[in-house]
Amino acid sequence: MYQTTIKKSVELVGIGLHKGSPVKLRLEPLEAESGIVFYRSDVDVSIPLIPENVVDTKMATVIGKDGYVISTIEHLLSAVYAYGIDNLRVVVDADEVPVMDGSSASYCMLLDEAEVVELNKPKRIMRIKKEIEVKEGDKYVKLSPAKDLSYDFTIKFPHPVIQEQTYVLKFTKQSYKEEISRARTFGFLHEVQYLRSKGLALGGSLENAVVLDEKKILNPEGLRYDDEFVRHKILDAIGDMSLIGMNFIGNYEAFAGSHDLNHKLTMELLKDPENYEVIELVGEELRELEKAYA
Repeated sequence: MYQTTIKKSVELVGIGLHKGSPVKLRLEPLEAESGIVFYRSDVDVSIPLIPENVVDTKMATVIGKDGYVISTIEHLLSAVYAYGIDNLRVVVDADEVPVMDGSSASYCMLLDEAEVVELNKPKRIMRIKKEIEVKEGDKYVKLSPAKDLSYDFTIKFPHPVIQEQTYVLKFTKQSYKEEISRARTFGFLHEVQYLRSKGLALGGSLENAVVLDEKKILNPEGLRYDDEFVRHKILDAIGDMSLIGMNFIGNYEAFAGSHDLNHKLTMELLKDPENYEVIELVGEELRELEKAYA
């Protein structure tokens, strides 16, 4: 199995969630061993996708360098990671990635248009060897050894529409596209009003998020899945875990996980080489992984 990139450059324009301004995004192929690199064309700054470049995880995953940041990268990265792409340049002309419809479906379509192609270097995969867990109160995220990749997420909100939801994704590219990619980000009306008072979420609307008041969903079209909320949390987690720097084999499990806990989990994983091994797959494992990303 070989490293991948995209066959051709592709681009789109969308609204930034926080500034509410149009953002132009362009995906470009990169050579093997390049990794995922973000580039702010408006200030001529490149920001490699590595855990050390994460500067904020409160509302979204934000990377930065030399005082310049790129926010809300997790939905794009979720699609990139699900497609098994190892090398890619992401060019934006602002400090955030377009929110599109609040899911990663638009980015899946963009990657389908770009086409994934193999390069001439073997693909490296991280195999989780030990259980790693990060806890804060009753919230936790953890990784454990497994023969394949799965995401097991539970959320619990004191809201009549959400309450407690659990979803388990046995990962393949196809299951991601069908079960996860269309799940939109969500928020509560009082939070949106507060954020706007602080000059944030200016681009947020019913066009790119599921919004709830105290009792109901405000979006006239309703939900895309009955459990869209927990599915979106898996979408976020897949994007956040891309900071590992490669696809991995193991089980991800979370209760009330967040961008912040996911970042702490990646840092906890990477700080001890005994937690994992980086492998080039052969035989049956290779065939299974090839099927997963087909």
